[in-house]
Amino acid sequence: MKHKHILLVLIAAGVLASSGYGLYRLGTRQGMQASSAPAGTSSGTGDKKVLYWHDPMVPGQKFDKPGKSPFMDMQLVPVYTSGDDDSAVTISPRIQQNLGVRTAVVTQGSLSSAIAAVGSVAYNERDIALVQARSNGFIEKLYVRAPLDPVKKGQVLAELYVPDWVAAQEEFLTVKRMPSAVINGLLDGAKQRMRLAGMSDEQIQLIEASGKLHPRIAITAPISGVIAELSAREGSTVMTGAPLFRINGLSSIWVNADIPESLSAQVHTGVAVEARTPSLPGTVFKGKLSAILPQVDMTTRTFKARVELTNPGGQLVPGMFATISFSTGSGKEVLQVPTEAIIQTGTRSVVMVMQSEGHYLPVTIEAGQEAHGQTEIRNGLELGQKIVVSGQFLIDSEASLKGVVTRMEDVPSNAIPAMETKVPATIHHGNGKVEKISKDVITLSHGPILSLQWSAMTMDFLLPAAGLPRNIDVGDSVNFDIRAAKLGAYQIVTISPMAPEAKDTMPSSGMKK
Repeated sequence: MKHKHILLVLIAAGVLASSGYGLYRLGTRQGMQASSAPAGTSSGTGDKKVLYWHDPMVPGQKFDKPGKSPFMDMQLVPVYTSGDDDSAVTISPRIQQNLGVRTAVVTQGSLSSAIAAVGSVAYNERDIALVQARSNGFIEKLYVRAPLDPVKKGQVLAELYVPDWVAAQEEFLTVKRMPSAVINGLLDGAKQRMRLAGMSDEQIQLIEASGKLHPRIAITAPISGVIAELSAREGSTVMTGAPLFRINGLSSIWVNADIPESLSAQVHTGVAVEARTPSLPGTVFKGKLSAILPQVDMTTRTFKARVELTNPGGQLVPGMFATISFSTGSGKEVLQVPTEAIIQTGTRSVVMVMQSEGHYLPVTIEAGQEAHGQTEIRNGLELGQKIVVSGQFLIDSEASLKGVVTRMEDVPSNAIPAMETKVPATIHHGNGKVEKISKDVITLSHGPILSLQWSAMTMDFLLPAAGLPRNIDVGDSVNFDIRAAKLGAYQIVTISPMAPEAKDTMPSSGMKK
């Protein structure tokens, strides 16, 4: 009876062992079938797709095909999508709340920007009157005695005594007293001589009406403003054409504003301008951009914009500091988004688009001009799309961790060439025996390599970039040169069969690295 129980126990153990081994083989076969599917296809795990394969011990290296890891003695492991859109990032509602995610809609409208600049007030050089002496004489009285004295139009500035006028006026009055039958041609000639002496028609009419001599002339201001230059002095002699006064008007003034060179394309003559000055808070002066001077300051990289402003009451005076606002709105309808929604990576601009609740897609855009917290979108978005304006940096970080943005750029078409990037050029020499040749690697049993402090061993090396020479086969004794590749691997640079007399130095075996 006791032997019967022992037999039953042994039979049950055998059945359990056979069942376990069968399940193990079944799972292994299914895993191999899943790993043999090409990237981007269904893998039997629901709707998930394979993004790429990698070695869990070297996760930074990606492969687009399944196979054996070149770093470890194991199969590559597939990495799957989340089951949704391959290009989307999925964020749970709880994480969205923690991130403070806010969204906005892509809108369309006119994007009018304002350029602010600073400048200084100056006289309007087009509003200047120059007063000169029309005849030789003497300044008897001077009513304006200092520069920058304000004057009004018609105000008497000085009185001149002109001796040359006395003879011309006496001749005119003498001719006028003659009988009318005699003075027909003489009177016109006398008037002409007075004009040649520098008298105006108004002065001639005054002499004709009063019948008296007027050897003095009152010089009046032709415009209102300030005396910019005063060349006359009381009692001095003046010659014909000598400048006496220069008057600058104050009804309009200039502001010479400094505009950065980078904004030159946005500034045009004739645009409306508003000016403000700290000395007159709350007062806004309106005008227009009258000229852009064709010169750039080599030190500040700015050019001068001449702004003409109306100056009611003469409140603005030269030398004042003013802040200028230029309106550069074109009136064109453009797509626009909040500026804070745009992620600047240095090489491109990215916006996180909300596809559905909790699903976000990073989209590269082409941004235009910016104004009032809005940025023009020239390409990449459509009207009405929802975009993230707060928390987008953390979502973008999640996208980068998952490889959403860079996946298609980072996964190479051939994994091995991706490892054949430029590496340090140090070359190490060795000799050994070819144990195995596969598609991408060659297994060598080599002797000690002193430059690397390696003892004799058997290990895998990446094949040369140009491929393995045709005269190399399994069992051959070879001389080879290697160099370090990416992620700790070593690549064959050159390999050639060993001369027959040198084969005796070959190691017969080595330890597996």
